[in-house]
Amino acid sequence: MSAKVKMKTNRSAAKRFSFTANGKIKRKKAGMRHFMRRKGPTSKRNLRKRGYISKADAPLIRALLPYG
Repeated sequence: MSAKVKMKTNRSAAKRFSFTANGKIKRKKAGMRHFMRRKGPTSKRNLRKRGYISKADAPLIRALLPYG
């Protein structure tokens, strides 16, 4: 009898994405690295919030995170 092969989690994806209790995939929003002085306080505040992966991209991320 052969042992089952475990799937490897993509570590770079594991550091960037996380799952909610309902199964949605959370992500960090882009645009907070530089050029902060030309962005207003409202847009900077909204960039701090979490975003979610679209339904079209979700199967790709789930393939990278098999145990999420």
